[in-house]
Amino acid sequence: MSSEVHSGEPSGPGRVLERLRTYAQLARLDRPIGNFLLLWPVLWALWIAAGGLPDLDLLVIFTLGVVIMRAAGCVINDFADRHIDGHVKRTRQRPFATGRVSEREALTLFVVLCLLAFGLVLLTNPLTILMSLVAVVLAATYPFTKRYTHLPQVHLGLAFGWAVPMVFAAQTGTVPVVAWLLLIATVLWATVYDTMYAMVDRDDDVKIGVKSTAVLFGDLDRPMIALLQALMLVAMLQVGLHLEAGLAYYLGLAGAAGLFAYQQYLIRRRERQPCFRAFLNNAWLGGVIFAGLAADLHL
Repeated sequence: MSSEVHSGEPSGPGRVLERLRTYAQLARLDRPIGNFLLLWPVLWALWIAAGGLPDLDLLVIFTLGVVIMRAAGCVINDFADRHIDGHVKRTRQRPFATGRVSEREALTLFVVLCLLAFGLVLLTNPLTILMSLVAVVLAATYPFTKRYTHLPQVHLGLAFGWAVPMVFAAQTGTVPVVAWLLLIATVLWATVYDTMYAMVDRDDDVKIGVKSTAVLFGDLDRPMIALLQALMLVAMLQVGLHLEAGLAYYLGLAGAAGLFAYQQYLIRRRERQPCFRAFLNNAWLGGVIFAGLAADLHL
C-alpha cells in the first residue's frame, strides 16, 4: 500500500475534522467495548491493592492509561493488518482497508499515544515506570503474533493484563502473589473472549492464512473455551481465598459463571453474530465480578 492518503478529501477546517474523525476510527474510539474489557481487570486490581476505594490519582491515571493504550494497540494492530483487513468481511471498511490513512500517520499516532501514556506513568513510582516498558513491548508486538503462532489471544491477554501488576506496583510499591493470580485470571479471560471474537472471522482467517486459537481449536472450540472459562473461575477463586473474601465476592463469581454458560449457549452453532454477541457479553461479566469484589471489600 502506498504511504500516501488518497486525494479528494475536504480542505481547510473540514479536512482537519475529517482527519480527526479518521484517526478516532483508527483508534476505535467509536467502539468502546475494548475499553471495558481492558478496564475491568484494572479496577479489580485497584480495589484489591487498596483494600477498598483506591487513591483518586491512581484511579484517574490508570483509567486514562487504559483508554490511551487501548487506542494505541488498535492503531498498531491496523498497521500490522493493513494488507489483510480488506480481505476480511468485518474489517474491510477500516481506515487502512479503504485507504483513508497512511502508514506514516498511523505510526505517528501510535508513538504520540504511547508518549501520552508514558507521561501518565511518570506520575507514579520507579517500579511502575520500569514495568510500563514491558507493557509497550507487549502492545507493539501483539498484532504480529498472528503470523507466527496460533496463540495471539494469549499474547493479547498478557498485553491487556500487564496493567494488573503495574497497579499493585503503583498502589503498594510491590507486586504480591495475588497480583500474579489476577494476571493469570485476566490472561485466561482474554483468551476466552478473543477466541469468541476470532470465531467471527475464522472462515476469512483460514483463507488468508491468519492464525488464531479459533483456527487452532477447530471443532473443539466450544469445549476448549469452556475449559478456559472454568480455569479463569478457578483462578478467581484462588484470588478470593488469598483475600479471605466473603459471600459478596463469591456471588459475583457465581454471576460470572452464569454469564459464561450464556455465552456457551450463544456460540453453540458457531454463527458470526451470536459469537460476536458472546464476545460483547464479557463487558457485563467483568462488571459483575467487580460489583461482587467491591461490595465484599466495602462490607
